[in-house]
Amino acid sequence: MNIYNFDLNLLRVLDALLRERNVSRAAQRLSLSQPAVSNALNRLRELLDDPLLVRVGRAMQPTPRALSLEAPIRDALQQIEHTLNAGDFFDPATSRQRFAIAVTDYVELICMPPLMAHLARVAPGIQLAIEHLSPTLPIEALDNGELDLALGRFLDVPTRFHRRRWASETLQVALRKNHPLVGEGLDLDDFLRLRHLWVHGGQTRGMVDQWLEEQGLSREVVYTTPNYLQAAHIVASSDLAAVLPTQLARHFARLLPLQLFDLPFDLGTFQLDIVSVAQREKDAALQWLIEQMVAVARH
Repeated sequence: MNIYNFDLNLLRVLDALLRERNVSRAAQRLSLSQPAVSNALNRLRELLDDPLLVRVGRAMQPTPRALSLEAPIRDALQQIEHTLNAGDFFDPATSRQRFAIAVTDYVELICMPPLMAHLARVAPGIQLAIEHLSPTLPIEALDNGELDLALGRFLDVPTRFHRRRWASETLQVALRKNHPLVGEGLDLDDFLRLRHLWVHGGQTRGMVDQWLEEQGLSREVVYTTPNYLQAAHIVASSDLAAVLPTQLARHFARLLPLQLFDLPFDLGTFQLDIVSVAQREKDAALQWLIEQMVAVARH
């Protein structure tokens, strides 16, 4: 095949179709009409002599040939985009760029409202698409461009990624008001007598249980959940205790009948980072967004 006779725009269409597995959603991603995307798919099928995507029930499944092309095409498009964007002037006031960001429900609740209020003033056209953050750094999604950023607590970050400190956080114990086992203070014995809810976030062991294990101690965890927001509501209407990030605990203490206590042992602070692919350090738009996130978090 002669590359000079090949319409490279078709590669953008194929990439969108392989991401979405749906013609309508691919058309929306590309800001094209559905017939235009269908016509492009037919041209690709003819040029590559392969059906590429076939309908199975209500979904479209890629053929083996399409799957073999997916990663190379996506890498090539991403490299072209990064090359063209390097050093570009970025005007936030007129930009309509879309950023995909992975966060936990806790980070979304605390970070995104003030960030969106700030962007509404200085960059009203920018769009944020929030994805659920898995327990570990979403390396593949960052590498292939499905995600622009990930915000969270990451223990291991490969050197090909750029890590920017976003915020420091501590932990507090949340209990319902008038809890029968706790008075005005909370000591270690009180803490160990409580029945606990643990927000696991996909981890096998958190900071609290690691510290307790090192002291030869343990607590009784009777309820586990991946969801911080539901945890606060469950604690407010039960006798369970939950260790929550301080900003989140204080937010819900203003809304729910909760009382908060410092941990009866010192775990110090933990760090929340913004992680991106290092090769995008010259992406003016992405670096601008990172700076806005850091600035908002400091206020």
